[in-house]
Amino acid sequence: MGLAKTSALGMGMPGLGLAMLPGHPDVQSGDELERNVMQVTIDHIIARLTHSDTLEQAVAEPEPRAVVFEGSLDEVNQYFYENLWTDGLPIVPPTRERVLAFLAFTERAPDQTLGTLLPEKRTATVWSVAVNGVMAGCRPEYMPILLALVDAMADPEYGVEHSGNTPGAETQIVINGPIIKDLSFNFEQGALRDGFQANTSIGRFWRLYLSNVVGFQRHQNDKATFGGTWRVVMAENHDALADLGWSGLCTDLGLPPGENGVFVSRFTGGKVVASVYGATADECLPYLADALVGISTWELIFTVGMTVGKYKPLLVLSPIVAKVLARSGLGKADVQARLFELARIPAVRFEQYMGAYTNLVPGRRKLSDLAMLGKAPKAFGAGRDPSRLVPIVVRPEDILIAVSGDPLRTNCYVMAHNGFLGFPTVKPIELPTRWRALLRDGSDHA
Repeated sequence: MGLAKTSALGMGMPGLGLAMLPGHPDVQSGDELERNVMQVTIDHIIARLTHSDTLEQAVAEPEPRAVVFEGSLDEVNQYFYENLWTDGLPIVPPTRERVLAFLAFTERAPDQTLGTLLPEKRTATVWSVAVNGVMAGCRPEYMPILLALVDAMADPEYGVEHSGNTPGAETQIVINGPIIKDLSFNFEQGALRDGFQANTSIGRFWRLYLSNVVGFQRHQNDKATFGGTWRVVMAENHDALADLGWSGLCTDLGLPPGENGVFVSRFTGGKVVASVYGATADECLPYLADALVGISTWELIFTVGMTVGKYKPLLVLSPIVAKVLARSGLGKADVQARLFELARIPAVRFEQYMGAYTNLVPGRRKLSDLAMLGKAPKAFGAGRDPSRLVPIVVRPEDILIAVSGDPLRTNCYVMAHNGFLGFPTVKPIELPTRWRALLRDGSDHA
């Protein structure tokens, strides 16, 4: 009910009539569900249709450039925390001077609109990006990356409005291009661990912006059952990619080679693939395929079921494992094709995740039936043997591949994808004309 009220207010429908259904329908028997509907929900529906609700008013927000508080560091942090403007950790106070230092690293106007963000339909601006960048502990020179991230957040293809859904998926940001070395991103040992300012603070910025501007607030419309903290930004190892003759993730998804870019997508979990063993691709690939299969469970509904072809798991190869694959004569597309053939499960298991274990695909149809009706690719309907093997994705290129991490270790990493509820999106990073001078001289307000 709290989520419904908050969402209605954000969508411009205060006072929307709401009817309550006690409990969760997925864990109620038919009798329990009927009893709850007849004894509670029906009365709520009748009451909402026959009486006017008191309209809830939106909380007045400060003007975009208003000074909202003055005080000591501790007082500022307490005030921001009480107003739900932090992630529970201390923030850097976004003073006007600090915000202007960020604005020096972009040629976009401070009031430029980057998009209108659901669920609260709040406008994203260059100014608000700078404010939240300061708060997250970013450096001013990170501003072009922060703007690219909000460009991605505002892209309907990404689907930011799903950021509060109950599985609690978290967004992974991947950086490509020369800017990785310009700003001292970590792309080697501990690539997904905090401790490096660029990787850590930019990852934190994403969550702060989701909360402060997009409007996803804890215990309100952020309904993650468990959730996780924000993810550290992952930078790809371009030296390793060059040695392999492989492209980076952003280039794979449409960005010109050599261009700075950001990739964002929401993932429901990650798992280390420890101690990959083998001197050839034939020896390494079965284990990597097994890891992709193992992490993909209910998310398969985004392959076939709730949607078709929207499941895009991510495999992060350490440089030394990627080198083994390349030494075997495989390009990245070849690796994807081999994994597509190896990462398969029995059709009956796929169908269990589609419907027997969950309430996500109405009708509990067989894969063969869906293929016959044109609602699934033919590969999923090749026969009716329940033990036949079917792929976990629709196309080889749906298996995303990045290269990062300790160059001397044979560990890899896999992430299960949240489908269209945070679809992979890539945006270029626009650098100001005086980028090199600004980096050399620091913030320049001229």
